[in-house]
Amino acid sequence: MKKKFTVPFLILAICFSVFLVLSNLLEVKVVKIGWLTATAGLSVFPVSYIINDCITEVYGFQRARFVIWIGFIMNLFVVLFLQLAIALPADPTWHGQAAFEIVFRNTPRILLGSFTAFICGSMVNAQVMSKMKVMNKGKYFSLRAVLSTFFGESVDSIIFFPIAFGGILPTKTIITLIWTQAVLKTVYEIVVLPLTIWVVKFIKNKEQLDTYDTEVDYRWWRIDKL
Repeated sequence: MKKKFTVPFLILAICFSVFLVLSNLLEVKVVKIGWLTATAGLSVFPVSYIINDCITEVYGFQRARFVIWIGFIMNLFVVLFLQLAIALPADPTWHGQAAFEIVFRNTPRILLGSFTAFICGSMVNAQVMSKMKVMNKGKYFSLRAVLSTFFGESVDSIIFFPIAFGGILPTKTIITLIWTQAVLKTVYEIVVLPLTIWVVKFIKNKEQLDTYDTEVDYRWWRIDKL
């Protein structure tokens, strides 16, 4: 029997990939809001974790893992084609090559940090969400959503900043960036939690589905397991 992907699941999967790609495109801009200095991607990236929570809660870890890898591959395509676009010779009448390179060229270490942190952080988020649901017998969704985001975002930051900026920024600055990003993204999750709860309830009712991962293979690379 073939696995069936429903419309709500496909919408969540597409949104996950779009917000992931968008967040990476926005990362190049540094913004200043009051005392806070951050990247513009901070306004979008936590949404991918919220969608991750919704998918894991309704469809289970295996579907979430599948979507995470699809998002990873889509983001990789975007990066590769952007580098190809940079390498292509510009028309003499177009004078935006330098600006285009500044915005879209990424160093290998930042790409390595970004991709590694995304996979690890997203998988940890989904795994914590999945295991806590079974452990708590489906109760305390809000607690699961917040804690899974905190652990996932913490892993993401702990991996990304040392790889991307180790030896470039002072160790104290990197540590500050790690905890600041993790805390801010978790606060983001808390602020939009009412919307997350509504979306999860709506999809559960629509799909007539509420998955418990009592028997699941948590190995991150088993994308064939749906």
